[in-house]
Amino acid sequence: MEITAAQVKKLRDLTGAGMMECKAALTEAKGDMEEATTILRKRGLAQAGKKAGRSTNEGLIGSYIHMGGKIGVLVEINCESDFVARTDDFQGLAREIAMHIAAASQTYVRREDVPADILERERAIYRAQMEGQNKPAQVIEKIVDGKLNSFYEQVCLLDQPSIRDPKVTIGQLVQSAIAKLGENVAVPRFVRFKLGDGAQ
Repeated sequence: MEITAAQVKKLRDLTGAGMMECKAALTEAKGDMEEATTILRKRGLAQAGKKAGRSTNEGLIGSYIHMGGKIGVLVEINCESDFVARTDDFQGLAREIAMHIAAASQTYVRREDVPADILERERAIYRAQMEGQNKPAQVIEKIVDGKLNSFYEQVCLLDQPSIRDPKVTIGQLVQSAIAKLGENVAVPRFVRFKLGDGAQ
């Protein structure tokens, strides 16, 4: 099947992928635009994993003010180049994450940020809940791990389902951005202000 330049351009506009990658994906998908998009996304996310170790010294501070000035958010989003930091896609990601932080409640960016003593306290609470149920130790540990995953979803930004699309976590949004922008993207920190919180 002959792939036209118009098809390649359409796929490129949809995905942001390069011309040759779009043509190859369309050829593989036999001209099916949806299938070609899926192929590119899979490849992009595979490439995103490889980019995750690269340094991110550029970026921007995203901000969002909510509820008539009652909640405010500042979030730092990093990337590899000033060029990417100025793109609409990158700025849109920063705004999306800032809006999510304003709407949800979280304490940490990622799982690794949760202090060991807090994790141990949570584990102890979950184990205490299982007492007297005569379950084998390995079953109890599996249940504790499951409850810990729910705890991470509550307190860790990257584990939280997006307020806009609950089927996608904030971590997956960042991975998709890495795939689309072709650079590593990181969220090192955020601050969420709520009027009255911290008042003396």
